[in-house]
Amino acid sequence: MGRLFGTDGVRGVANADLTAELALGLSVAAAHVLAEAGTFEGHRPTAVVGRDPRASGEFLEAAVVAGLASAGVDVLRVGVLPTPAVAYLTGALGADLGVMLSASHNAMPDNGIKFFARGGHKLADELEDRIETVYEEHRTGAPWDRPTGAGVGRVRDYDEGFDKYVAHLIAVLPNRLDGLKIVLDEAHGAAARVSPEAFARAGAQIVTIGAEPDGLNINDGCGSTHLGLLKAAVVEHGAHLGIAHDGDADRCLAVDADGNEIDGDQILAVLALAMREAGTLRGDTVVATVMSNLGFKLAMEREGLSLVQTAVGDRYVLESMKEHGYALGGEQSGHVIVLDHATTGDGTLTGLMLAARIAATGRSLAELAGVMERLPQVLVNVPDVDKTRVKTSAELASAVSDAERELGTTGRVLLRPSGTEPLVRVMVEAADIEQARSVAGRLADVVKSALG
Repeated sequence: MGRLFGTDGVRGVANADLTAELALGLSVAAAHVLAEAGTFEGHRPTAVVGRDPRASGEFLEAAVVAGLASAGVDVLRVGVLPTPAVAYLTGALGADLGVMLSASHNAMPDNGIKFFARGGHKLADELEDRIETVYEEHRTGAPWDRPTGAGVGRVRDYDEGFDKYVAHLIAVLPNRLDGLKIVLDEAHGAAARVSPEAFARAGAQIVTIGAEPDGLNINDGCGSTHLGLLKAAVVEHGAHLGIAHDGDADRCLAVDADGNEIDGDQILAVLALAMREAGTLRGDTVVATVMSNLGFKLAMEREGLSLVQTAVGDRYVLESMKEHGYALGGEQSGHVIVLDHATTGDGTLTGLMLAARIAATGRSLAELAGVMERLPQVLVNVPDVDKTRVKTSAELASAVSDAERELGTTGRVLLRPSGTEPLVRVMVEAADIEQARSVAGRLADVVKSALG
């Protein structure tokens, strides 16, 4: 069996890769592993279970709840809420674990399972590995101690989760949003109710699109992966800005008043300066991944802030933040983590804080985001090569050195083996788009010849 857990839980086509049997089995295994790890400390455990509005989430939720209850875990079913809401409620309610059913920005046929430990934090790799091992043992017939009678878990709906989470968002907002007109694209996803309610309570005048989930239309031509509708709506309604979430609302991208995209790097830059001004940017440091635009790095240096870069994936950003006590981190894709207020990327919180900065300063989003210049970035995927030799090929190393000398301090080269396919990703940034394309093309040719 290949590894089930990826960088963000278990994901696949619902009812094909991700079946009810798999969901039930993983839930039982998670309960047993966390019990073995001493998480439950002799008390009757409780789990928070939520989902996004995908149709497949209905039967997968039933399977997860059945698995947990059969293992003696009491379940609080919170219904359709964003991933960060489930993480928050896991901590706020003192639950022993949380489960979120979502495939994030993926198309509707996919779904996924994310587990959260006590406090609302993602599970460590070793716990995920142990869950897979126990799941496989159970699947192949190993007996386990099944509770009976009063020992089985009880299940109840927790309807207060919506208001509790929205109240949390409003409580941590530094100032109100009165006077701002904001278009919200909810991707027909998990934040379709939460996000408009939070922005309205904060005082903004809101226009919503993509806020009518029917179980089949999640991420369909809308949300953070399809910004065209939001750009048009912002201009049409004369809004100050637009906010786009993905299916489970752990991401936030933005659009300025002229309909221009504001990506995760630019959002991080705006929030970093706001938090430094407020004295909450610990260590004057921001954490981002190696895929962040070079313009972001140059902007942070110019502002006297430090940048720590990690491997691609918000979990690696979070690990670095927790290890070193940093308060702000994120990805270009819009995963932004404000660790004082959330244990995972929170698209609604990010959008609220971005809007709060506009309201507090009286400056436009375009002006605030202008703190960084986004340098042209070209990404070329080179398929059918031996990706294991990226770091050992002398010919490739020489070509990269030549490219870096050509680009100087205003450009950057990054070669990354794909984690799932036999290909190498060539990323080049430069002050000029034609130079970036030229250098990327030459490097892609060398990758083909050296690693083919």
